[in-house]
Amino acid sequence: MFGLNYLKFDPMNFVIHYRNGKIIREGKGLSFFYFNKNSSIVSIPLSSQDIPFVFKVTTKDYQNVTVQGQITYFIKEPLRINEQLDFNVNSRKKYTSDDFEKLTQRLINEAQTSITGFVHKQTITEILSLLSELELELIENLKNSIIIENLGIEVMSTNVLGISAEPEMQRALETKTREALQQDADQAIYSRRNFAVEQERKIRESELNTEIAVEEKQKQIVKKKMETDLTKQDNESRLKQLEMEMNLKLEELNIELVKLKAENIKLEADANGYKIESEVKVYRDMDWRVLSALNQNGNDAKNNIAMAFRELASNHSKIGNLNISPDLIDSLISTEQ
Repeated sequence: MFGLNYLKFDPMNFVIHYRNGKIIREGKGLSFFYFNKNSSIVSIPLSSQDIPFVFKVTTKDYQNVTVQGQITYFIKEPLRINEQLDFNVNSRKKYTSDDFEKLTQRLINEAQTSITGFVHKQTITEILSLLSELELELIENLKNSIIIENLGIEVMSTNVLGISAEPEMQRALETKTREALQQDADQAIYSRRNFAVEQERKIRESELNTEIAVEEKQKQIVKKKMETDLTKQDNESRLKQLEMEMNLKLEELNIELVKLKAENIKLEADANGYKIESEVKVYRDMDWRVLSALNQNGNDAKNNIAMAFRELASNHSKIGNLNISPDLIDSLISTEQ
């Protein structure tokens, strides 16, 4: 009424009230009456803002990729941005200019410049896997941007939500990747089979080595047994040889003993013969009658009769008749009990 209006702002707006070109009041969340004819109201939002973006950029190998993401920022110094952009609002709190869209466009331009510079250095296959690196590059460039600093804006975060190639290139890359994955799968199967074959070879080789070792051990056992048997046979042969030698020695000793015994017997016989001869030599030239008398044990009648018969026999030529009674012969022959 009569050009007098009332405005009330929330705390997330920095408000500046100009009257006739001079600042009457400024601050957050102000509410006041003002005269519409000589006043202008500036409302600068202090809340964080999200700016989505979608860029088409050419890679190092001249392939187009689409980069999609979001920038989050807030106005840190409202007085500084007020000097460069128009944030005037009318009585219905609507901006009277499109400078707010200019702010958004400036931020997008800065983001596009940073992203384009990064993507131009990479090939299509490289950039598709560098999403995190692109995100770090973007926020670093925006924080160091002189334009953003002069506007009094602080970038809170940047998010690169996706990097995609053109549909034809995407299918080609998918095919290439699919083929590469298939080759990797084939290689994995080949490696697994080769590994299985290698393991089988090692197992077989180990079994053969074990068999060779067992065979060698058996050969050593047989050889040792043969050596033992040969040693035993050799020992037995030596024992037999020694036994034979001992038997020969014993036989020789027996022969020597027999010879000695024979010589001893001969010597003994010679000695006995010499003794007998010496004894007989004494009686050789003696008359038998004397010898008979010497051998008589007293006056034996039988011996006397025997000597008488001997005497008769020696003088048989002188005897004419001789009668011997049976009683006499019986008495000579009979033995005394």
